[in-house]
Order: sequence, then structure tokens, then C-alpha cells
Amino acid sequence: MEHIIECRHLTHYYGKRLIYKDLSFDVPQGRILGLLGKNGTGKTTTINILNGYLKPYKGECRIFGEAIQKIAPEKRRDIGLLLEGHVQYTFMTIAQIEKFYSAFYPRWRKEAYYELMSLLKVAPGQHIARMSCGQRSQVALGLILAQDPELLILDDFSLGLDPGYRRLFVEYLKEYAVTGKKSVFLTSHIIQDMERLIDDCIIMDYGRIAVQMPVKQLMCKIHAFCYNIPEGYHHAAIDGFFPPSRIHNSIEIYSLLPIEEARRRLTDAAIPFTNLRITQPDNLEDAFIGITGKY
Repeated sequence: MEHIIECRHLTHYYGKRLIYKDLSFDVPQGRILGLLGKNGTGKTTTINILNGYLKPYKGECRIFGEAIQKIAPEKRRDIGLLLEGHVQYTFMTIAQIEKFYSAFYPRWRKEAYYELMSLLKVAPGQHIARMSCGQRSQVALGLILAQDPELLILDDFSLGLDPGYRRLFVEYLKEYAVTGKKSVFLTSHIIQDMERLIDDCIIMDYGRIAVQMPVKQLMCKIHAFCYNIPEGYHHAAIDGFFPPSRIHNSIEIYSLLPIEEARRRLTDAAIPFTNLRITQPDNLEDAFIGITGKY
């Protein structure tokens, strides 16, 4: 199977408010794809559609080649899901919750769960209710790894974790996906974590996909064009560039165009710029802000 997830022409509203229109994307088998976007761009909406919890106003979503609304139970077992809030049965102990979940999954890998628990230095009899938020999230990850799914769907997977737990989460998840040739679809507000983990990215703007490509390709192609303009000059949009950020008379505007083509378009736009500087962003977070804007 070439693509684990196939979404075509998704359109969704909440009441009269359009979340996005005609959204299409694929998740190739064996790849880790990160969905990036500001609050309100539809990341969690997309997660809910992927899991069949929400039916889109229009469009279709298929996982393992089957329509998600009609996917067979045995296929659904191959989807590992981590939503905001992590573990639900906090009254259980580490050992009790492992035993409870193991009954639902034929390929259950008990050793994967307890290996992670040993790193956390938690005893099998410890109650989840008495664990920190970071530890609970690791319990949730351990349960998913033991499930041995073909596809992981993770929504805001690093929420509430301190830097050490976030790094542990990312390293474990990356190793699991690469060695097991698994597919992962995830969101996070902490883009530094995403950059260490993902192969491909979708950057959402309000109502549309702004960018969809491998992260390495994005970081090679994207450039920032910084220059000064006269006070009071109205800076219009330029074809091939993302919306500009302006502070007083300084402009920062990003593009995926080749540098010489971008220069030509700036010149053709007849912008009275001075002191042009062309740089590449240092990291994915800078690229994300350049594409979506600082506000």
C-alpha cells in the first residue's frame, strides 16, 4: 500500500464558520508526517475526522484503503491513538492498565511497555493518579507501542511535558517508527520536537494548506527576504511570497522560489526597497512563522 492515509477534498464548518475547504493530503507508508498550524486552523478537527469521530461536511478520508466511517474493527486495531489528556483510567496501577489493554490487541508486546516504564523508574504497583503529567503521557506511549499498530495518530503529543520527557518521547517514537517501518500522523505546538521527529510536514493556514513537502526539502528551498521600505508605503502581496511581516519600515517576507526568480518578482513589483538581505531560517519554527506570520 503506497499511502496509509488518503484524504480528499475535506471541507468542514462549525456552524457557519468555515474551518477549511477542499483539503487533500496523503500519508505515505513508513513516513512520519507532522501537521503544523496556529490555533484554530483545524488540526484537532482533522485528527477527529481521521478517527471517524467527526464526519466532514464534504470529502472523504480513507485509512488502509477503507473509508474511515466504515473501517472494520480488526483494521481499527492497527491504529494507535493518543489524544490530549493521555491515560483515561487513572485509578489503575501500571500493571493493571497493561493487563487491561492487552486483552484487546492480538499482537500485544508487553516487553515494549515495561521497558519504557523501567526508564521512568516507576513500580508496577504505582497508581497512575499519583504520577506527573509527563509520566502519564509516557504510560500512554508505552501502551501504544505495546499495541504494535501500523499507524499512530497523535494529537498535541508533547502537551504538558518538561524538556526531558519530551526528548524521551521523541526518541522513543522515532526509533519505533523507523525500526518497525510504521506510519505516524501527529500534531504539536512545540515545533522543535517536530523537527527532530518528522519526515514530512503540512503547514496549515486558515482554511487551506500553505505548504506540504518533506522537511529537508522545505528547509533547503525557503528563504527570507528582509529589506527596508519608506515610511507610509503600503506593501501589497506579491505572487510567490508568503504574507509579509512588518515592523515600522522593515519587511521580512518568505518564499520557496529560487533566489533569482524571487529577486525578479520583487523588482517587477516595483517596491522601493533598500538594504536587501537574503537568509535561510535556522530551524523549522522560524520557517513556520515565516510562512504563517507572527500574528
